Amino acid sequence: MPEIIFLAILCGYFLQSILFVIGAKKKFPRLNENKLPTATVIVAARDEEKNILRCLDSLGKLEYPNSRLEVLIVDDRSTDKTGEIIDKFISNRNNFRKIIPDEPKGDMVGKVNALATAIREARGEIILTTDADCEVKPAWVKTITSYYQTDVGMVDSYTTQVANNSFGGMQAIDFVYLLLVGGGTINLGIPISCIGNNMSFRKKAYEKVGGYEALPFSVTEDFTLLKAIYNLKKYKILFPLNKDALVTSIPCPDLKSLYHQKKRWSVGGLGVPVRGFFIMFWGYLTGLAIILTPLFFSPVWLYLTFFKITIDLFVLYPIHKRLGIIKNLKYFLVYQIYYILYVFTLPFIVFASRKVVWKGREY
Repeated sequence: MPEIIFLAILCGYFLQSILFVIGAKKKFPRLNENKLPTATVIVAARDEEKNILRCLDSLGKLEYPNSRLEVLIVDDRSTDKTGEIIDKFISNRNNFRKIIPDEPKGDMVGKVNALATAIREARGEIILTTDADCEVKPAWVKTITSYYQTDVGMVDSYTTQVANNSFGGMQAIDFVYLLLVGGGTINLGIPISCIGNNMSFRKKAYEKVGGYEALPFSVTEDFTLLKAIYNLKKYKILFPLNKDALVTSIPCPDLKSLYHQKKRWSVGGLGVPVRGFFIMFWGYLTGLAIILTPLFFSPVWLYLTFFKITIDLFVLYPIHKRLGIIKNLKYFLVYQIYYILYVFTLPFIVFASRKVVWKGREY
């Protein structure tokens, strides 16, 4: 009997995974290069002296006409040398500007306040956001903006992480898997998540929802904005699978920072629609079943565990291939252990306390 239940769970997990891949591989029409819109890239940085130069260097190599691109770097009251590094880098670049965020008011605090300040000053038709610990590809802006047909209000895409060891590698694969779920559901018309370090939106769509000032505060402001633009029912939201749109971030350096990252995402994710909880619950059931495997000595359980691992590899391989990062899959088995453990423990962590610590601030 337990074997039948586990098999039923895995069959559901398999069908769900297939739907994600179908959605992720969906293709979209693109604009000709001579019709690309004006664009503004925004980076909110707080105490990022170790990472900001890597990000700035990549932004300085963007392949986009300077007359149609501006880059706004927000120094969100950093207490280290982040501001000095920004000043030095942008000193001879006319299309780069440093922004100091407005004084926090009410719910307009932290990163939300930094982004809102920069968006008000942005001149581009399309706003693209990434983080100070991220590296973008030279064709990033050109690729993302090419998807902005007149009826498109938001375009998001994939992020991975630097994978120089098992700890970083498992996080890199996890990023791609989570965004496969987010991207697949977006392209199927049932969005449940996105990520702010590779997000873009039409400024008019942002203004129609009232901007961050009109939205409820969340530690995952990217998801809040996604929901708001989706609820307008006026614009399409796309999540293309394109290696030139890939962003690479720095993985969490230790378990403590990884814990806080996952907790922040989970607390912010409590606002997902019912379908999001259904997807997460199915993943939780599958992980729980794998954890219970050692309690049962029937070889059927071992076969079913192997089946689950095979499903994930079947799903992740083509996505990694299209993104040009197949080498990261050498950490696949480490990722499997990591994923099962954190999916199982996160609900207990979130329900125990919803306090979030991020960039030296508590929410």
